[in-house]
Amino acid sequence: MSSEASENVLIGVIGGSGLYHLDNLTFVKHVNPETPWGYPSSPITVCALPSGTKVAFLARHGAGHSIAPSAVPARANIAALKSLGVRAVLAFSAVGSLREEIAPGDFVLPTQIIDRTKGVRPASFFEGTTVVAHAAFGDPFAGRLVRWLEARVRAALAHAARGGAVPGLHTDKCIVCMEGPQFSTRAESQMYRAWGADIINMSVLPEAKLAREAELSYALIATATDYDAWRPNESPVTAAEVFKTLQENARISRHVAATVLEELHAAAAEGDILTEEAGSMQYSIMPRSEQQKEEDRQKLAYILPAYFS
Repeated sequence: MSSEASENVLIGVIGGSGLYHLDNLTFVKHVNPETPWGYPSSPITVCALPSGTKVAFLARHGAGHSIAPSAVPARANIAALKSLGVRAVLAFSAVGSLREEIAPGDFVLPTQIIDRTKGVRPASFFEGTTVVAHAAFGDPFAGRLVRWLEARVRAALAHAARGGAVPGLHTDKCIVCMEGPQFSTRAESQMYRAWGADIINMSVLPEAKLAREAELSYALIATATDYDAWRPNESPVTAAEVFKTLQENARISRHVAATVLEELHAAAAEGDILTEEAGSMQYSIMPRSEQQKEEDRQKLAYILPAYFS
């Protein structure tokens, strides 16, 4: 584990499209850890809440949105956050809506994922090593963290509305992660609806899988920007349409983050909402054999020192 872990940064925030910084926080420093999987998407901003509590912010697509979804160095991102001592990751992402009731501007806390990526994204820290592990992923998001967030995000949305219409908050939804960078065809959009999916993006995987392997609690706060391509007699989604709602969604997302981070840090320090992931990889890693290379074990010790140091 990196010496940066002494920072006591328990909460990491990953910002998606349109969310490139956090509000009302005091800048402390930038860190750019070189992990065994390379450098993160951008230098991580360590900043302080009004109480002095530190959080880490990482722009998923890099400064100025310069990294396409399929090229995001997700392993380096998660490993870098873990090296700072992060135990819980609050990720934000713009999504398309596959349901009429999830309107552009609404927020979603998903609990399930359908993987429609194409195998071009490295999806495991164990990939390319002589160590084999099979992480449990039946419930891909941290259940206790998601439930903890629900009431607090709902309250933050009401406050952020500034007297106007309060964005909806939808829970227990399923997100499809597609490869991109193109948007869905109409046939695909209809198929995802038939499968029971509610929203769609290009970023939640392999991020959530890697967080599970690193024993980090991971939750996604998704913000709907459009209706994808499933609606009959309407034009399919375009980047221009997404940008119309992206700025306002990002403003509200920054408010949500600023509202919940202080309490989230306290809850993480107490530990109860993080108990699901702690120790979860212990029985997922296949027993040590003579075929395991020491350099691979040393590499994996960066994220899982309890099992490989």
